[in-house]
Amino acid sequence: MRSPSIPSPAPTPPPRPVRVTPARTAALLASFSGVLVTLVVAGWDPLLLFDRTLAERLHDRAVAQPGATWANRVLTDWVWDPWTMRLLTAAAVIAVWLRGDRLLALWVAATSAVGAALSTALKSAVGRERPHWPDPVDSADFAAFPSGHAMTATVTCGLLLWLLRGHGTGPRTWRTALALAAVSVAGAGLTRLWLGVHWGSDVLGGWLLGGCVVALSLAAYGRLARSGER
Repeated sequence: MRSPSIPSPAPTPPPRPVRVTPARTAALLASFSGVLVTLVVAGWDPLLLFDRTLAERLHDRAVAQPGATWANRVLTDWVWDPWTMRLLTAAAVIAVWLRGDRLLALWVAATSAVGAALSTALKSAVGRERPHWPDPVDSADFAAFPSGHAMTATVTCGLLLWLLRGHGTGPRTWRTALALAAVSVAGAGLTRLWLGVHWGSDVLGGWLLGGCVVALSLAAYGRLARSGER
């Protein structure tokens, strides 16, 4: 007598890849930012040691290489200055407004303003002192954390990339824009380190917080757009 056949189990479907969304990105960046702010405020010794060691090494090079220091000063004061970044944002806002998408234009302007306000508020709340040198190569005012240059460049480049992506730009233009944005965001922070006016964690904080502001803005705008389609 034949035993009844046992059906083979159905194959397990492959796991679905985790989708990267603005909301998830914002949550991740907010978590990292919160940890970093906590460590800075608490004065965590390993972080302070890292900041001091990096700052001293870069300052020695800045003093020894005046030509490179001059180039960094030009870049930080003119190319990647926060007001230069805000002018780029203003130009993009005007272009989007004239194209007829006024909600998007106002949203981008508001995001840029929120980023600037958050940077100023955190500087005031944390009150971190900048590096002090007997032979400074540059100077800066107000508190150190987060780096306003790094944060503003991150917010600006993130918003401009978002607008370009929504405009349907071609692959070559998109790759060029990505490269320029990466160089600008990195350069805005690294020039501040070279000139000895920020600690390493100040710049890292500016990058993380700027990315978080952009991701939150994209997530909120996407939800608003979906609700308007219903």
